Amino acid sequence: MLELLTGTGLASAAGLNAYIPLLAVGLIARYTDLLTLGPGWQWMEHPASLGVLGVLLVLELVADKIPVVDSVNDIVQTFVRPTSGGLTFGAGAAAVDSADLTAASTGDGSWWPIAGGVVIALVFHTLKSLARPLLNTLTLGAGGPVISAIEDIGSAVMSLLAIIVPILVLVVLPLTVAGAVVLWRRRRRGRADGTRAGTVPDTPADGER
Repeated sequence: MLELLTGTGLASAAGLNAYIPLLAVGLIARYTDLLTLGPGWQWMEHPASLGVLGVLLVLELVADKIPVVDSVNDIVQTFVRPTSGGLTFGAGAAAVDSADLTAASTGDGSWWPIAGGVVIALVFHTLKSLARPLLNTLTLGAGGPVISAIEDIGSAVMSLLAIIVPILVLVVLPLTVAGAVVLWRRRRRGRADGTRAGTVPDTPADGER
């Protein structure tokens, strides 16, 4: 049960930032005993992997805070974040090792941990991608970097909780989803109110009556 919560939390974090949970898994597995990766996932804690992920994280942190560029980045990340979600779910849940991967390729194993992580990350990525252009429009681009920083912090916190105290995922994850839905509805309502306020009904001139 705890392994599934760990995988779910990591996949959710990947939907916000693809590289933070991957780095969290690799660093914690390499330097602590809190997480032991299976044989099929030990490449995540290799120094070369950690170095590449670090560089990609820096690029992601910068790109996601520049208006317009962040929307283009979200399009690219449509493939990256779900992939990260699948990898971190599988590694965090410790449910897929090298033997499972071999079996899955021949049809005798199960890809459900990876598939589940892909779906979870894709949901969070979709919420993020839909909200960002609207937020940039309403705030003239000023709100994007702030929200991006909040998302990065949320991804880091969720990653650490998923590994260290996975039971808290049951509390944090629903609150995160509820907050995203409420924000999205408020933004849509605000846009609709603004549209109605800017519409002035035509009235006939006195001479036309």
